[in-house]
Formats: sequence, C-alpha cells, structure tokens
Amino acid sequence: MVSFSNDADILKYEPILFAELHLPWQVLAVGTGGTLSGTTFSAAGTDFVTAQVEAGGVIHMQSADNSLDGAYEIVSVDSTTQLTVSVLRPDGQAPAIAPPAAIDISWRISTFGPQANEIGFQLTEQFNISPGNPASDVNVEDVLDTSVLRRASALAVIAIAYVMLAGKAGEENYWKKSLHYQKLFEQARGRCRLSIDTGSDGLADITKVGASGRLVRD
Repeated sequence: MVSFSNDADILKYEPILFAELHLPWQVLAVGTGGTLSGTTFSAAGTDFVTAQVEAGGVIHMQSADNSLDGAYEIVSVDSTTQLTVSVLRPDGQAPAIAPPAAIDISWRISTFGPQANEIGFQLTEQFNISPGNPASDVNVEDVLDTSVLRRASALAVIAIAYVMLAGKAGEENYWKKSLHYQKLFEQARGRCRLSIDTGSDGLADITKVGASGRLVRD
C-alpha cells in the first residue's frame, strides 16, 4: 500500500477528528489507567505492536482530573505497552515535546490509515505511476521526493472524513467542510511537481506536473 500522509498530518488541520469526531470503526487501541511521564506513555495490559500502532499516529488522552485532554503525536512505539508521544511538532525530525504529565488516563488511538492508502493509490493513478498505473515504467520509488504529495494527501483524507461524517450524521456543516477541504486538495495537487529518476543515478530525468500528471523533460 502507498500512503503519502499519516495521522499526525491530519492532526495539524483537524484535531477534532481524533476527539469526538473520531471514527469508532477505525480505533486501533483503547484503554484506561494510562500514565504519562515526560514523553513516555505507558498502558499496562495492552499490545501496541499487535494493534499495529505506528510512529506518525495520533493518541487522544484525557486524565481523570482533566489536566490532560487532547490529541498528541505518536513519535515511536517503544514496546508492547509503551509509546513516545509529543505535542505536535512543526518538524517531524525535531525532538519530542512533552505534554503535561498525568496519571489515570483514558486513551484512544484511532486512524485514517485506510483513507490515506486509498488517496495514495489515487494520486499515483493521477500521476500515471505505479501502483496506480500498473503498466507504468515509473514506480513510487523513482520519485525523488514524495513529500510534495504529503499536504495534498492530508487534505484529501480530511475531505473524505467529513463526507463520511456527513453521511452518518446528516450534518450540513460537515458537507461544507468536506467541500472546503476538497477544494484545498485540488489546489495542492495542481501545485505538485514530482521529480522522477528513471536512470537510478539520483538525478531527475522527468518532472510530472499537477493533477494531469503531465511529463516535462528536464
């Protein structure tokens, strides 16, 4: 599967999608009695590895005294019962930023991974590369920097999320938000320029531009 964005990218725009608007059928793990010290979150009796929790995910935590209440980035899965978490960082390579310490935490890890995978496939299809176009001589691995697709992917996933919520709740504002993010996605996709290395020398040979996937020889 191909995914150009993760849940932490969604968190940058819509934290509420990991709070009261999370998708119950896409919860990876949930529990109570968690503890948070510095950037280390521990939850006895769970198995983050089996639950397929990954770095780049999002955990929503609320302590019994409400001193901690919000969604935070998962920096790493350190063991079956322990995560490194952080206040959302502007740079994914920056050191983790500790949330407020707390005990007796109710927590939940939900995901939009299935939607990100679908958007990833659609983007490769639109840019005429594999796996979206299995007949293409260009693979995702040939793209020198796929980060240009990260924002477009995140916006598209949010648009899908609000479509799903609107269909379930019949809430007009959800439809409006979906249309808003769909428009932002189309603009971001149109601005994408993919540098393709067809010679395996680390240098761009072809550039694919915008939603049409048009090829430009460098």
